[in-house]
Amino acid sequence: MAEHLTHDALRGLPHGFFTRRGGVSTGAYASLNCSLRSADDPEAVASNRGRAAGELGFARPLALRQVHGAAVAVARDAWETAPEADAAVTDRPGVLLSVVTADCAPVLFADPEAGVVGAAHAGWRGAAAGVLEATVAAMAGLGAAPGRIVAVIGPCIAQASYEVAEDMVAALGPSGNDFLAPGPRPRRWQFDLPGYCAARLARCGVVAALGIDTLADEERFFSHRRRTLAGGGPIGHQLSAIGLAA
Repeated sequence: MAEHLTHDALRGLPHGFFTRRGGVSTGAYASLNCSLRSADDPEAVASNRGRAAGELGFARPLALRQVHGAAVAVARDAWETAPEADAAVTDRPGVLLSVVTADCAPVLFADPEAGVVGAAHAGWRGAAAGVLEATVAAMAGLGAAPGRIVAVIGPCIAQASYEVAEDMVAALGPSGNDFLAPGPRPRRWQFDLPGYCAARLARCGVVAALGIDTLADEERFFSHRRRTLAGGGPIGHQLSAIGLAA
């Protein structure tokens, strides 16, 4: 079984924040690696993605070519070539949107009344560029009302684990000030990524977060920062997905 977490705010909609457990990949990618751009065995990745989709009642998830930007793809039907975007929205039953993460924040959106859902990949760059607001706007373009939208922030790196340097603080600018705490080392800070994302989702009617730190939970989650602290090497990514039942 492809292990996944859900949130009551999205109850009734097929959705899941998948962990790294319940797949077929081995080694550093064990076991539910869902990244199409990793060096993992492509057949294993395809199997993992199929397992995840099957848990939610779909044949396969749509993929994005994520670039830490603010572009949003509108999915009316399944596409064969992944678009370059960091979020996707749809109003079509039977379409499963997905993003992959390994410390960045996966955010799942829904306006159940309008029948519109969305999924976004929000690292600090994408969040600062406005990918979350762009997702809400794209959903509104399909008939969603921002005040009705539910947005749930999934497992991502927590403030206690996310040390940043002056270059990132400067890039965030004033918008990041409220989400930085002094770090244990000189000229270092701890950044609250989920808190920053929640603040940028102020237009939404409901904003919730699972509050799970990907770096701290090695058994359940891949983590880019954990890999970096260990000196590098291969890394997998977990998948988060949402759709409208056919």
